[in-house]
Amino acid sequence: MPCSSSERTMNRPSPDAGPHDVAEERKLYVVDSINDLHKLNLCPAESQHLFLPVEKVPGGGAASGGGSYGLFFLGLIVVLILSLALVSFVIFLIIQTGNKMDNMLRRLAAEGKDIDDLKKLNSMIVKRLNQLDSRQN
Repeated sequence: MPCSSSERTMNRPSPDAGPHDVAEERKLYVVDSINDLHKLNLCPAESQHLFLPVEKVPGGGAASGGGSYGLFFLGLIVVLILSLALVSFVIFLIIQTGNKMDNMLRRLAAEGKDIDDLKKLNSMIVKRLNQLDSRQN
């Protein structure tokens, strides 16, 4: 019997399948398993294709737990990377806000000095005008 490299999977029976259909599916599963064992003995190089993570018996068999742990850790790593990026962005915003606050304080201090200078000039002008006004009277 020649070895073929074609992969085959069984179709799942419909939920409304009768007990005769389920029994027929199980018989096909047994025959399929025997064929797989026969291929292992004849074609050991192609035996890797037989152990693909495909569930052959509908509603039966053990589910692969390794895949769910892998997905869990992958999800955990993605969440950790996203949270690290978010924390980095928040720290960046805090630093930028601090820099802008420092600039505003410097501007306010400079404008405060300008306002004080304007008040002094105003008071000198008012004094000079009062002196001129008193001389004219």
